[in-house]
This record gives sequence, C-alpha cells and structure tokens, in this order.
Amino acid sequence: MTAPFPAPPVPVVIRPELPADADPIHRLTERAFEGRTFSSGTEAGIVRALRKSGALTLSLVAEHGGSVVGHVAFSPVRVSGTGGAWFGLGPISVDPDLQRRGIGRRLVTRGLDHLRRAGAAGCALIGDPAVYSRYGFVSGGLTYAGVHPDLVQYVAFGSAVPRGTLLFGSAFDG
Repeated sequence: MTAPFPAPPVPVVIRPELPADADPIHRLTERAFEGRTFSSGTEAGIVRALRKSGALTLSLVAEHGGSVVGHVAFSPVRVSGTGGAWFGLGPISVDPDLQRRGIGRRLVTRGLDHLRRAGAAGCALIGDPAVYSRYGFVSGGLTYAGVHPDLVQYVAFGSAVPRGTLLFGSAFDG
C-alpha cells in the first residue's frame, strides 16, 4: 500500500494579531492542543497571560476564509549568562483540520524573519527537534528545568551561541 499524497497547502493571509482576534486565538489554541500527550493544557491561558502582561512581543495569525486558523506567539526570554534580546517561540496553534498543510511553517518562518530584521539575538523553544530543526533550531548549550536537553532548542541570528538556563516569562508558570 502506498502512502497518500500530502494535502495541498492552504492559502492563508499571515498578519499581526488584531484586538478582535483574542477570543478566536484562545478557542483555536484550546482545539489545537486538546488531547495532545505533550500538552499541559495551559497553552491558551499562556497566550492570554502574555497578552495581558504586555509580553506578547509578536503575535501572528493565519487567516483563511475570514477565520483565524493559525497562530504563533513570540515573547521575551532570558538565557542566563547570554546577552542580547532573545525571544521564545510558542505556543503555536493550527486548526486540527488544517494541520500538516504548511500553515505552521509559514507562521514560524514569518515570525523568525521579523525577529531577525528587528535585531534579536535569537529565538528559543521547547519542542521536537524533528519538527524545529527545519527552521535552523539546534539543541545543546541550553537547559530548562525538568526538560530533556534535546528538547531545549535555539536559533541564533548572529555569532553568539547561547549557554545557560532558558527562562520563560511568568505567563508560562501556570
């Protein structure tokens, strides 16, 4: 039996979040993470807390047919012993019915390009290396409490290689 052809990409408009997008992003994030073994169930709340605290530095949505079908959040992080402006990627959410159709890839790529142009030192995340290595993320040198070091990844936009403990903002504490 042969594998099915991949689903075609979905045409979307990637744009910055608007105030009216807050509730659709919340519902989307809940749906995207519902029942996932890797989910803490706090992802939608994290996005709201980042927004409320003013730490949602970059929030991009993918819109299709007038609906928000994808979202990615970037917020400031600290890397102990490393200078420069570092940002964390996540949460990232795509409508479950439209996953694996290029929406997440476009959101991440657009966000990383924006951070790079803005002069950020780099971006870090906790995630699957098989997924995020395609964007240039690598493991090694960073730690995060209770997480296997292979899952703690970064992409540097310059020559600085981060070494130390990755610290997300307080929105991630819940």
